[in-house]
Amino acid sequence: MHDVVVVGAGPVGLFLACELALAGCSVLVLEKEPELRSPWKADPLGMRGLSAASVAAFHRRGMLHRLLTASGVDHAPDAASDTASDTDEPAPPRSAGHFAGVMLDPADIDVTALPFRLAGPASEGMMTTLEAVETTLSERAVELGVEIGRGVTVSDIVQDDEGVVVRAGEHAYTARWLVGCDGGRSTVRRLAGFAFVGSEPQFTGYVMLATVAGPSKLRPGFNLTPTGMYLHMPAKDYIGVLDCDGGAFDRSQRPTREHLRTVLRRVSGTDVTLDDVRLVSTFTDRAMQTTTYRQGRVLLAGDAAHIHSPLGAQGLNLGIGDAMNLGWKLAATVHGHAPDGLLDTYTRERHPVGASALDWTRAQAAAMNPDPYGQAVQQVIRDLIGTRDGTTYVYSRASGATNRYDLGDGHPLVGRDAPDLRLEDGTRLADLMHDGRGVVLDLTADRSLHASATRRDSRLRYAAGPARNDLGLRAVLVRPDGTVAWATAGRPDHPDFERTADRWFGAADGGEHA
Repeated sequence: MHDVVVVGAGPVGLFLACELALAGCSVLVLEKEPELRSPWKADPLGMRGLSAASVAAFHRRGMLHRLLTASGVDHAPDAASDTASDTDEPAPPRSAGHFAGVMLDPADIDVTALPFRLAGPASEGMMTTLEAVETTLSERAVELGVEIGRGVTVSDIVQDDEGVVVRAGEHAYTARWLVGCDGGRSTVRRLAGFAFVGSEPQFTGYVMLATVAGPSKLRPGFNLTPTGMYLHMPAKDYIGVLDCDGGAFDRSQRPTREHLRTVLRRVSGTDVTLDDVRLVSTFTDRAMQTTTYRQGRVLLAGDAAHIHSPLGAQGLNLGIGDAMNLGWKLAATVHGHAPDGLLDTYTRERHPVGASALDWTRAQAAAMNPDPYGQAVQQVIRDLIGTRDGTTYVYSRASGATNRYDLGDGHPLVGRDAPDLRLEDGTRLADLMHDGRGVVLDLTADRSLHASATRRDSRLRYAAGPARNDLGLRAVLVRPDGTVAWATAGRPDHPDFERTADRWFGAADGGEHA
């Protein structure tokens, strides 16, 4: 029996498997595809944008350099940060994305309005491919002892109070817990009976590798039109199209070249002709989410729990956030030292984030609608993005910079992603998190939290010393997923710290309390 079976060896399933194995769990990953590599995962079809929060997740587990190498990048997204001034003041991001096809200008982003942001190797997002992400995570998972079975199609699951049996043809796999990370058409979600609710599509999307007769007829880059949007990358033969057809195309059928030509001409407003279509896939902006992320001993993460359009590049980042949030909580539950109700906080914290992402993509679909209402909304969006405040707001929402879990009252940093504080000796907070434990960063002169923190050293790592830029903090408690659980700008309140540490990490080793 394994502690956990993860179904799906995409980025979310592999990241979760790494988190669980890092915490000492035995993990089996089952993936229906026989091979890791595929044209759909390589450049350009597999290109994806990682948010700063997702880059930080790789950084905190010591995998950022590997990911950069696999992505063909020879430096961190903010490479200058390690030689920056002692204050680690952040610079504007190099790129800012778009909202409903309206591009954001990075120069218009007010970085001082982004909460608790410091410069660092993971202070902004990056472009990569699914192949680079999965290669990085697969290699790390194997190093950690994760078993990965490819070419395995799950056909049934049965759970009881003690565990779960996963069947794949004639084979059966037993585990204490099962996590479905098997994508938008999740078999685990269907077999476990999760309710999946949401909204129907407004458009059909197409991505293809195709050559075009007279490619100059299509403008390169993002192009918003009265009938949709298209993206043209002529050097890579890549074309993406959003057709505001109410999701009418029958996606059970492969689109013909004639159909693709008709759609592209209608959306682009040109008489362009497709010479050759080598690969094509379709999608919609259907936005659905399960009502809970847990049913007994079965949990969901990533697209298995929520689907939406790719507008704003939310999906991969949302899934990595799920994996980071769930991993340490499920591992603590497996090992028997999870505080009461810890695993239930996974749904409580991540479901609102997923719902917000669905609404963010719905808003973009509405703004792209070609009817007079959609066009009026689009003009308002353009006017707002034309202001510094508007650009900053859209960037902060899309990048996740303003995400905050409701963890109760306290310092305004509580519930947010921890800034990458750097001690005077150059050690960063992310460096202290490579082993998957939580961190107590004590910036007081007398190391006042040393005794309390070290009583939990199997689950918490203690570090002390002055920081180059402490953001006015005197001490901070960071969960393994990078979320600030407790912080203070004054003298640490020991009883308050103990209550918070008990809430997330359980009683001190040996059951002792301060």
